Amino acid sequence: MFGVKDYGAFVVAVIVFLAIPGPGNLALITSTGKGGIRGGLGATFGIIAGDQVLMWAAVAGVAALLLAYPTAFHAVQWAGAAYLAWLGLKMLLAKPGSAPVLNIQPRHYFRQAALITLLNPKAIVFYMAFFPLFVDPATHPGVATFAAMAATIAVLTFLYGLGAVLLTHFLAERMRANPLVGRILEKLAGAVLIGFGVKLAVSR
Repeated sequence: MFGVKDYGAFVVAVIVFLAIPGPGNLALITSTGKGGIRGGLGATFGIIAGDQVLMWAAVAGVAALLLAYPTAFHAVQWAGAAYLAWLGLKMLLAKPGSAPVLNIQPRHYFRQAALITLLNPKAIVFYMAFFPLFVDPATHPGVATFAAMAATIAVLTFLYGLGAVLLTHFLAERMRANPLVGRILEKLAGAVLIGFGVKLAVSR
């Protein structure tokens, strides 16, 4: 289909990739907990936008450029690590009743989630290695194949994000009666973000 080899396997691989715990999933959960369904959907579209930029950057060979110039690659890597750690630290140090680290306006959630996605250079390398696995050289029609793959990933990301947002919102509504639980979860989310930042900084 569209020059994609084993389209069904491609869909399954994308779903598995989406389900792997990481900054994107944490952004969805945190955004929904702070801004409700609108905030969660804003983050979902931010992740989709960031992914699309990274996917087409990978197709254009940006990954090869970054690998050819390690200094540039590590600069982006450290920028991503610092951003995640900064968010996590703000969440850890936030006091009860203080303004939320993530603004409850959906446009801010969009920007926050897009930045978290874009500042992960390993995602570019992932897409660079991921796409060739499912491209059929015999029927590959060029850009149309990558466009079909990008559209599929966008649709699957939206459906996955919608499900995650609705589930998180359902659970959050039942925890609002106990503010302590919310504060504990925020501190835990902050620690996880710092952990992602450190992992990104030290990994090679």
